[in-house]
Amino acid sequence: MVAFDYDGHNLSHPKPDTMTPDNVVRDILAVADAAGADRFAYYGYSWLGMIGLQLALRTDRLSALIMGGFPPINGPYVELLPFFEAVHAQSGAQLKEGEKNDPADPDNVKVTWSRDTTRQFVTLFQALQDFDDEAVQSRIRCPRLCFVGSEDKIDHGERWGNVHVSLAAPIMNRREELEHLGWEVRVLEGLNHVQAMQPSQVVPILRSWLAAARNAKN
Repeated sequence: MVAFDYDGHNLSHPKPDTMTPDNVVRDILAVADAAGADRFAYYGYSWLGMIGLQLALRTDRLSALIMGGFPPINGPYVELLPFFEAVHAQSGAQLKEGEKNDPADPDNVKVTWSRDTTRQFVTLFQALQDFDDEAVQSRIRCPRLCFVGSEDKIDHGERWGNVHVSLAAPIMNRREELEHLGWEVRVLEGLNHVQAMQPSQVVPILRSWLAAARNAKN
């Protein structure tokens, strides 16, 4: 198993103008090359779950794909761009001495990330504005699983681009269609985006599903 904090790396070493789907996939394949993994299963959560779909479309090296916290069809690519543009517009804020910054308080939180750090997510979602995730489903050949918390949604007001989307709804409402397309689906009842990404939730899903997929192949 190879675990790498790609998200953390990009926050520390941003790619404001070059974090496109093609380049992110190249980075992931470079990690696989460095690990000597000719074929490998991929798991990612949230935007890195979304990247798993891009990976599956660009390489035949995947033995399995697990997307967490992002729907494989009807993904909110268009809806999320205004959010990241708003984050970018407000980035680089400085905290006053003694000032607290609570991410759970969206009306008052300050974006202290640098403008380069936030710009890379604008670049990524700009590149995905015309992406049709339903049209590409037949090109995914490996076993695949998606999971989401039933309460996974983004509900932000005018300050953050008026983004009101459910990451859970496309999976829950179109579960039968997803399964027909070859996806196995797990819905974690009562959990939001952060709760559903915790190791206590994720590890049992990955372990049992990958074992079943391996046994089915054998």
